[in-house]
Amino acid sequence: MSDELLVAEGLVKHFPVLGGFPIRRRVGAVRAVDGIDLTVRAGESFGLVGESGCGKSTTGRLLARLLEPTAGRIAYRGEDITHAHRKQLAPIRSEIQMIFQDPYASLNPRQTVGRIVSGPMEINGIRPPGGREARVRELLDTVGLSPEHYNRFPHEFSGGQRQRIGIARALALEPRIIVADEPVSALDVSIQAQVVNLLRSLQQDLGIAFLFIAHDLAVVRHFSQRVAVMYLGRIVETGAREDIYERPRHPYTHALLSSVPGTEDNRDRIRLTGDVPSPVDPPSGCRFRTRCWKAQAKCATEEPPLTRADGSREGHLSACHFPESAE
Repeated sequence: MSDELLVAEGLVKHFPVLGGFPIRRRVGAVRAVDGIDLTVRAGESFGLVGESGCGKSTTGRLLARLLEPTAGRIAYRGEDITHAHRKQLAPIRSEIQMIFQDPYASLNPRQTVGRIVSGPMEINGIRPPGGREARVRELLDTVGLSPEHYNRFPHEFSGGQRQRIGIARALALEPRIIVADEPVSALDVSIQAQVVNLLRSLQQDLGIAFLFIAHDLAVVRHFSQRVAVMYLGRIVETGAREDIYERPRHPYTHALLSSVPGTEDNRDRIRLTGDVPSPVDPPSGCRFRTRCWKAQAKCATEEPPLTRADGSREGHLSACHFPESAE
């Protein structure tokens, strides 16, 4: 049996741009996700990194089926769920959960912690042994909160504690995979490590697969076993954590790593010139070419495929006509 849990093939999400007066009509599209292939295996932690606006969060919401894809295919445990309607998704909704970026906006301020965490169980008609309240108190203890917090409201908690409540809610239905959309970016640096360590221990103890979305490469390195680097709606490099961080092949990955304090690449920091192009009108050929120091004429006319470069290990793929040396 394949260990592939969640698979995306040629996944596309375009948001229409409307213009004109007085009649609003479509004049373009934001190419938030523009044809990506991605596989998350059962029980693994998969990191998705890139600059803000590259399409990471949209990818996560597509895979959780919170957004309808424009094109491409999404399969969960071998079943095509690309355009599955609500009734078809009902049996697997409990198996794909999400942790949101903002712990302040993702919790209903009018509901108690007990109500928030037990909500998914009520919606899915789940009655755990001992009752829902006992299960909620158990989950609060699992994420490092006191069971006595059951009757408190979100405003009584710090940002880190609120995110722990969100994690408890995601665990309530015993999911197979959790999409964590920048789960620590809104937290104080002193709290980030605690939450990441909590997620890491849950992933190891419960065998839950994670799609961990972040722009902080240091956090992703600590948490993820495999990593994909995203730029302007496309995946430009993917591979095992050691390959991405110790033997990067794509120039964009090199530039990202050189900006992380405390890494070897940081000694020779690469400063990218220019701004990130608009996803409404991305560059032809390689999308990174307008900021790349290795760009040549070929880069403007041919889009590089995501392939294994010479000297790369199996499973280490990059989309570059002139990849960096494996050394």
